[in-house]
Amino acid sequence: MNHDQLPDHVNPIGPGEPFSFLCHRKVSCFTHCCRELELVLTPYDVLRLRRATGLHSAELHSRYIIEEQSPDSIFPSFYLSMVDDGKARCVFVRPEGCSIYSDRPGACRTYPVGRAAIRSGEHVQEHFVLLRELHCRGFEENTIQTVKSFMKSQELEPYNRFNDMLTEITQHEKVRQGMPLSPEQIKQYKLALFDLDSFRDQLDKTTIDQLLEVPIRVFEDDEALLEFGLSYIKKLLFD
Repeated sequence: MNHDQLPDHVNPIGPGEPFSFLCHRKVSCFTHCCRELELVLTPYDVLRLRRATGLHSAELHSRYIIEEQSPDSIFPSFYLSMVDDGKARCVFVRPEGCSIYSDRPGACRTYPVGRAAIRSGEHVQEHFVLLRELHCRGFEENTIQTVKSFMKSQELEPYNRFNDMLTEITQHEKVRQGMPLSPEQIKQYKLALFDLDSFRDQLDKTTIDQLLEVPIRVFEDDEALLEFGLSYIKKLLFD
């Protein structure tokens, strides 16, 4: 991570370095950070949104997720849709707070901490920053946190774990060298990582089992299905 290229309000911070921050309903800026967002969703974010809404993943995409792929990007990106109310408010925010709080995306949980995971072979290096945006009054609260304690309080372990598994694909050496994907590979990437219900429905109808043996638990456990999907895409693209 090149610290010289960071904006003024973004400061590197160590995992044990203390900072003062707390967000709650009585903070004057409560839910202001839920506006004017480009909130990128990870596969695990989508899994949790599906759980929170009770929707089939295809219906979840239709209602709440925007897919984009820029010409210079190898993989498509997925964003949470915003309400067209002049403030670009998150579709799930209410005056009393987040309506899907227990399953909110990882980026919402992490704020105001930013985490970058850089993969080198089998190892993942973590880098952290603190975002001190002017609108945020949470920094005025007298609650001392560290990155480590904050991430634990926000229950980020499964988010980080699945995101780190995703880096095995997005930061693969072939991807770094500009490996192009075929339309079918992109289709499978979207299916296996972002449309879990459809992926599960098709497991018995495709030749996936010729690449990997399909564990029985994927038909009952979403996390097991996503983990299998990540392994499947890695093998499909790079073996």
